[in-house]
Amino acid sequence: MKLTFFWCRRDLRMHDNAGLYHALKYGQSPVLPLFIFDKDILDDLTDPADARVTFIHQTVMKLKKQMQDQGSDMLIMYGKPIDVWKELSDTYDIDAVYTNRDYEPYAKERDRVVSDLLNRRGIHFHHYKDHVLFEAGEVLKGDGDPYVVFTPYKRTWLQKLHHKQDSDGSLFYLKSYPSTSYLHNLYAGKVEGKTTLKDIGFQKSPIQFPPDDFDLETIELYHKQRDFPACDGTTRLGLHLRFGTISIRALARSAIGLNETFLSELIWRDFYSQILAYYPHVVDGPFRSKYDRVPWRDSDADFQIWCEGLTGYPLVDAGMRELNTTGYMHNRVRMVTASFLTKHLLIDWRRGEAYFAEKLLDYDLASNNGGWQWAAGCGTDAAPYFRIFNPTTQLKRFDPDFKYTRKWIPELDSLDYPEPMVDHKFARARCLDAFKQALDT
Repeated sequence: MKLTFFWCRRDLRMHDNAGLYHALKYGQSPVLPLFIFDKDILDDLTDPADARVTFIHQTVMKLKKQMQDQGSDMLIMYGKPIDVWKELSDTYDIDAVYTNRDYEPYAKERDRVVSDLLNRRGIHFHHYKDHVLFEAGEVLKGDGDPYVVFTPYKRTWLQKLHHKQDSDGSLFYLKSYPSTSYLHNLYAGKVEGKTTLKDIGFQKSPIQFPPDDFDLETIELYHKQRDFPACDGTTRLGLHLRFGTISIRALARSAIGLNETFLSELIWRDFYSQILAYYPHVVDGPFRSKYDRVPWRDSDADFQIWCEGLTGYPLVDAGMRELNTTGYMHNRVRMVTASFLTKHLLIDWRRGEAYFAEKLLDYDLASNNGGWQWAAGCGTDAAPYFRIFNPTTQLKRFDPDFKYTRKWIPELDSLDYPEPMVDHKFARARCLDAFKQALDT
């Protein structure tokens, strides 16, 4: 029997799934969903109880059960993707492979290698946009160059979104893919594969994951509540956007006309994705090369104090402890902690970015990289190095009752809590001097 494979990656859902929709609608052969626990990625993880692996495993098993409820199944494999596809194409009579695009450098190279293998074996490799609303190449300046400043990018993004409508007046780029309407084209039967965390060398994490639902009231009040970490004013959907357990199109449809600030956050996500696509050097270097001259301090001791949340600045410490405990940190606090590391301690932003990459449940290379370069002042902003958050002022403004900070720092009011590790005025002057000297040379 010929089979069509749908390769799940960052799209772990059945509904409104572009690649799955096209695979099922193709209809020339039954569709068998596949998930590969990628050894190339997993081998780089240092924590055997990495919460993201637990989340992925739980979600994949839930998806497998949903497929089984339809009389089908999901094949779960473990290994290097190229080796898995060699095995699959030797074992099955594969008609075609469908998937959704992933934009990170590793993923693009992985897909190129797999696509070449499949094409040599006469198997078509089809891929679709699903993870973002507009991908690189869709929102460009008049001369065809990519935007590197957010505000004009957002303006053109919105124009493009509203310009094209379906016959019923709905926005074309936000239309849902009715993948669940074609489930009768799934492969009928069961398959065997790697199904436990132990099979892939991991163990269950104790971290609790936020739900994948959201209410419109949270979105409606987002602009008023989003900056206050003690308030439950954000959707906490970053993890679900990262792994595609919710549809970005569905979320955008909810935001349109309801809250422009929330929609802007989704546009930032697209913006950083296209920055990564056009300027891949940002993975391990500043967007603007002149910032390579900044004389970062090489202090392992200070970095460790920051990691452990013992800096003596409550908002910074609360954020780091929240991250270490839950895998999450409020976005306003992310900016303050990142600014503190890079500006107050003058430690290379790449060290902080790597730490967030290790800890964040919702870690996304493009957004994490863009956020850290924004905080460090070496990203797409024109002249931002003098933006230095005062963590004390930020605390007074965004956690005035100390509700958030006391939650994560029970010893806040005792002698056990450390004094500030560096004076703000001194640190600010040192930072400005270091950046100015580096950029003036």
